[in-house]
Amino acid sequence: MNYCIYVCGNTSTSSGLTVSVTREGNEFAMEAGALMLADQGCCCIDEFDKMPSQHACLLEAMEQQSISVAKAGIVCNLPTRASILAAANPAGGHYNKAKTIAENLKISSPMLSRFDLIFILLDQPNEQMDLLLSKHVLGLHKAARIKTNVEENTFEESDMEQDSLRERLRNTGEIIDYLPHPLFRKYIAYAQKYVKPYLSDEAKEIIKEFYLSLRKQFKTGDCTPITTRQLNSLIRLTQARAKVELREEATKDDAKDVIEIMKFSLDDVFTDSTGILDKSRSQIGTGMSTKNQVVRLLTSIQRKSDAEAKSVFRTKELKELSEQLGMDNKKFYHALQTLNLQGYLLYKGQNQYQLVTAGV
Repeated sequence: MNYCIYVCGNTSTSSGLTVSVTREGNEFAMEAGALMLADQGCCCIDEFDKMPSQHACLLEAMEQQSISVAKAGIVCNLPTRASILAAANPAGGHYNKAKTIAENLKISSPMLSRFDLIFILLDQPNEQMDLLLSKHVLGLHKAARIKTNVEENTFEESDMEQDSLRERLRNTGEIIDYLPHPLFRKYIAYAQKYVKPYLSDEAKEIIKEFYLSLRKQFKTGDCTPITTRQLNSLIRLTQARAKVELREEATKDDAKDVIEIMKFSLDDVFTDSTGILDKSRSQIGTGMSTKNQVVRLLTSIQRKSDAEAKSVFRTKELKELSEQLGMDNKKFYHALQTLNLQGYLLYKGQNQYQLVTAGV
């Protein structure tokens, strides 16, 4: 039987998530935590950013799908084959697109790399979305099912970019007969237990080409590393896409749908504060997408200061140094702001900056 366990991060401990050892008389016994109870099911963790000290115990469970226990003379390996769905809030209550996910959520890089998909949900004003959300919330309080018409369920073409997967998922006006909750639970349990899809040759080829393209695009030192973990994620998601329709074979269409979802997730992660997709931006590093260039710029400023025996420079002089390093206009002002915030350059007014001696 499959379970769905809900856990709130700010009230959970490492033992509550994995396993705890209790003493009963002269014998020791183990009590299952949330991950063990959710074996072959789903474990939903809310307030994930409020439990940084418990993240270490999740690394093994998410990577190996098991937990090794060595407590009170008990040495064993317990299965935790659960899917983890986590929700977190940014530090300070506001998501800063100029920073990376690791900086916004205060979550370690190894922990972030364990998740197959990462979606950033920003609360942006949208008339259609706000209307649908308000109707849904009011409908819950009235305990009535709100039926919206086609116009209310359809977004304008200018609101978001269309793609084939979203078009197929969108309500086109047909009457949908939703499954009852108990039947839907049985459907998921049946699919997880009896449906074991395999990848077709065409699906393997599409996944391979996409994985190689990711390796090619994210190959610099500042980028998020693309490893076999991402390849395994693509395989699992493709098989899950076929499992939803109770099919034993994962086709090329399943692989294409998963690639669209993966691209959407990557767009969320690598879009900077200006709305530009910057593939040199690391989701697990600092907010600077060109960290090496920033360091080189600071080094050049230090050399110029030593050569000319001065510490105050005009913005025009600093920009000339950045152009010699091959930095474009946008990256230069971002680097200048970063160096100012970190205290390497002090703004003195009238477009002048003073260099503070620093080891690079």
